[in-house]
Amino acid sequence: MTTKSYSLQELAKALGAELKGDPDTRISGLATLQAAGPGTISFLANPAYGKYLKETRASAVIVSPAAADDAQTNVLLLDNPYLGYARLSHWFDPAPVASAGVHPTAVIDTSVVVPETSSIGAHVVIEADAQVGEHVVIGAGSFVGARTQIGDHSILCPRVTLAHDVVIGQRCLILSGAVIGSDGFGFAIDQGVWHRIAQVGGVVLGNDVEIGANTTIDRGALDSTVIGNGVKIDNLVQIGHNVSIGDHSAMAATVAVAGSTRIGSHCVFGGASGIAGHLEIADQVQLTGMTMVTGDIPEPGVYSSGTGFDSNRQWRKNAVRFRQLDVLARRIKELEKQLKG
Repeated sequence: MTTKSYSLQELAKALGAELKGDPDTRISGLATLQAAGPGTISFLANPAYGKYLKETRASAVIVSPAAADDAQTNVLLLDNPYLGYARLSHWFDPAPVASAGVHPTAVIDTSVVVPETSSIGAHVVIEADAQVGEHVVIGAGSFVGARTQIGDHSILCPRVTLAHDVVIGQRCLILSGAVIGSDGFGFAIDQGVWHRIAQVGGVVLGNDVEIGANTTIDRGALDSTVIGNGVKIDNLVQIGHNVSIGDHSAMAATVAVAGSTRIGSHCVFGGASGIAGHLEIADQVQLTGMTMVTGDIPEPGVYSSGTGFDSNRQWRKNAVRFRQLDVLARRIKELEKQLKG
């Protein structure tokens, strides 16, 4: 594998950063402040790691102007060093780049036109009337259902399943094991027996959406499940049928959203949060980890539920107190009435 190498001047120009140091210094990789060595570039985004800045062996660091004086090496000055690191990470990404073409083991319906710029991996199955855009990559073992559409420059990693009538926007990234468009959990009950409801809607992903490994997004019962532009969803997330997620929202691993809930734009949900069905969540709502939402959230803000960890002994004592809260509240009300009397 050929090592990628760039001058600091090239990197500074690409990031729009101010360079202080030798513009000809060559950079061939990224590293943390602690692990960096000659030829690597690092960054300081979290002040907690500032103690490593003076000692780093990196050939350059990306820092904010306020931290520049502590650096003993070349610096690139940015107001948001973490964003600079994020952008440079793609310059040094060692992931293989798929070659255009169709693998001979792929099974593609004759109605499907695959552009010459796209890459179809081994044992891929694409059903009738599906649409594949330009520069699309479909990894080995993936399945694309009938009438599903994949927008330009989108990537399906190996073993992704797109059911029928799914729409994927442009520049989307779907990681391995994800299932988009599986049947929603819809049943009618009669005399104790469950009867399945056909899920006749689809799933629509906007542009620049990322879906984590082994995440599932259910198709709508009638209307489509809709994921807005720029949404980022982590691994092992469950999105129920007819859910709507607004633009540029993000969900950490193991979040579960029940059916028909509408989530606003620029929301951030911490890991293992649970959201009940048929709710309305406003724009710019942040849920801390393991928050359980059982009612509408009409106002932006940070919301939490549950209790933080403690020693088991103390947690058990607090659990007993929680069970007594209703009794204590009634006693306080009674005492207040007596005092007023």
